[in-house]
Amino acid sequence: GGQLTEAVRRKPYSVVLFDEIEKAHPDVFNALLQLLDDGRLTDAQGRVVDFKNVVVIMTSNIGSPHLVEGLTPKGEIAESVREQVMGELRAYFRPEFLNRIDDVVLFKPLTLAEIEEIVELLIDELRQRLAAKRIELAVTASARRHIAHAGFDPVYGARPLKRFLQRELETRIARLLVAGDMPEGSQVEVVLDEGQLAVRHQPPEAGTDS
Repeated sequence: GGQLTEAVRRKPYSVVLFDEIEKAHPDVFNALLQLLDDGRLTDAQGRVVDFKNVVVIMTSNIGSPHLVEGLTPKGEIAESVREQVMGELRAYFRPEFLNRIDDVVLFKPLTLAEIEEIVELLIDELRQRLAAKRIELAVTASARRHIAHAGFDPVYGARPLKRFLQRELETRIARLLVAGDMPEGSQVEVVLDEGQLAVRHQPPEAGTDS
């Protein structure tokens, strides 16, 4: 499409990521065949754009359930699982497409410990955004563990985690901000209360949580 060709025309040394390539329209695959085969792509105006210095990365969730259940006791991907995943890829994608891919890399599923580290990063991002409004954010250890467990999906990894945080944390804090209930200088604490996240906020002058 025009956006891709224009971006590469301006920056020919680029990394192009196609996320969840299995969901792409058939026209995208037709364009990729030309791109991967010839190292160039023709846009809607008939202009040829050079892609020879572009690294193309494509992600896919095809075969993910096999990876979740098929790790060896040492945490490695079993050869039989690798064959199952490759079989599903061959069944889904056309041979002429797969034959133009240099390498297929299988990634091990994220562990719960790794998800908890991602939770820390996402909370820190939110903390920095709130700090710009002079609002302090604290999240208890039990609340962080709950977020990691509730937002974790063994197949899709960390993808649902951000949506969970947005729904259960960011949206609720945003509503308090819009309503004027959380002025500058407020302190926000996220705790786990009877198995659910609770957002408690304290205005700068108040001595107790509201």
